[in-house]
Amino acid sequence: IILLRHGVTESTDRKLFCGSGGADPGLTPVGEEQAQRAAAWIASHGGADAIVASPLRRTRETAGFVSRELDLDVELEDGIAEAAFGAWDGFSFPEIMERWPAELEQWLGSTAVAPPGGEAFDAVQERVAAARDRLVESFAGKTVVAVSHVTPIKLMVRLALNAPMPVIYKMELAPASITTIAWWPDGTPSLRNFSVVP
Repeated sequence: IILLRHGVTESTDRKLFCGSGGADPGLTPVGEEQAQRAAAWIASHGGADAIVASPLRRTRETAGFVSRELDLDVELEDGIAEAAFGAWDGFSFPEIMERWPAELEQWLGSTAVAPPGGEAFDAVQERVAAARDRLVESFAGKTVVAVSHVTPIKLMVRLALNAPMPVIYKMELAPASITTIAWWPDGTPSLRNFSVVP
């Protein structure tokens, strides 16, 4: 599974929380250039047999560049959509700290806690694990590009490493970066690379 984070959007540039159920921004011109570079990198490193993408606009647009580069259709996979940040969507970390200090402290203290009206990372982990199972089963013996977001990609890496949940706070994923995990037939994972920026 070649995990590709989407290119930058206005929300990425402004460092805003941007999850499922929010504004759903598209790529900026810089984000489009990043997506094109990532697509070319994937093509020059062996390509892929299939492409799946989160249903959000930024991932569909990023997947479009890979689709054109590899001449493959894109299938949508809801399980790799970004976490829903609820009331925090569209706000920066300092703004959330100011408006929801107690809720933020609880959220940072436990992956079982959801933002107001949002989704806990533990719940995202469950759907990411189910998506991983579907991908491994559907594309056994093949290479699939999965165009996703920061949280699901970190959680996929956490699954591969069998690491505790708080490890996700210690990873930084660049926009339009590539993270590759091989899943062997016996279920053993192998992290090949992490946050490679073409």
